[in-house]
Amino acid sequence: MIGCGHQTRREFIGASGSCFAYLSSVFAISGSTALSRWARPRADVVAQEAWGRLEEVGPGLWALISTPLTGDYTTLSNGGIIAGRAGVVIVEGTASPEGARWMAERAVALTGRAPTHVVVTHYHGDHARGVDGFGVEDPPAIHATPATAGLVTSGFDAASEPERARPWADVVLIDPGAPTGIDLGDRTVAVVPYEGHTASDVVIDLPDDDVVWCGDLVWNEMFPNYLDAVPSVLSASVRSIVDSGRGTFVPGHGPLADAAAMSTYVSILDDIEGAARSALADGRTAEVAGEAYRLPDGVSEWTLFNPEYFSRAIDAWMRELGSRD
Repeated sequence: MIGCGHQTRREFIGASGSCFAYLSSVFAISGSTALSRWARPRADVVAQEAWGRLEEVGPGLWALISTPLTGDYTTLSNGGIIAGRAGVVIVEGTASPEGARWMAERAVALTGRAPTHVVVTHYHGDHARGVDGFGVEDPPAIHATPATAGLVTSGFDAASEPERARPWADVVLIDPGAPTGIDLGDRTVAVVPYEGHTASDVVIDLPDDDVVWCGDLVWNEMFPNYLDAVPSVLSASVRSIVDSGRGTFVPGHGPLADAAAMSTYVSILDDIEGAARSALADGRTAEVAGEAYRLPDGVSEWTLFNPEYFSRAIDAWMRELGSRD
């Protein structure tokens, strides 16, 4: 979820649309280079809209790559469609009901059946806000950890927003302590719990297909949002995902990643840690350190959703490191 200024947690969870105006500044930050890079698919495209595209990453597997740099934020986060003989999984609830509805329609077009399951990787609005768009007639089961479900539903008033509350009334709770599976007949979707980006994240792993959906634990060609992050835990989780040895990584934001891109991402996580440690040693504030921070050579063109993301990441590290003293 994009962070805008200093919101309350309720505002942050419940009003994903309130932040989207911040993206109007992305062009000033990243310019046309980032936009042209995002516009280049890494796999065959089977559907394209202003806000994103579906790329085929394997038999019965499609990754949603959202492209908010165009100025259309219907989906905003990445996601996907996973088809099996006995069901269809949608990864993420998207940022809006319209985005979820589009994903459901694409599932029907590509697989011949409506989605039966939706896995929400964490509570941020750009991943969870749209779930009521999947419909009321034979709706898919919404899967989320107890922490994710609790944080989502604390962000709105169920009595006054019944449409938003409806999909979460019968949420299927994911075990936060061990991997679980969703049986699709001819394939099993592994839902693996992690922490780091938030207090409760999951990834969707398909070892036999060499693909993993990483949620916002992983960003590619975009600097990550540390709003709720515990930086050392985030770093460890990312390394664990890399160690899985998958060939294709679907990040929470940005284009598809391979092993080389993941190595670059790890190096950036390490670099921001180093910047925070230096700031602590020098007595500089996170704000001052963030303003001075520059991405390493070779990735200086990475995009920022928000110009405060460097300071936010350094502040998260400084708070964690300071708490150890």
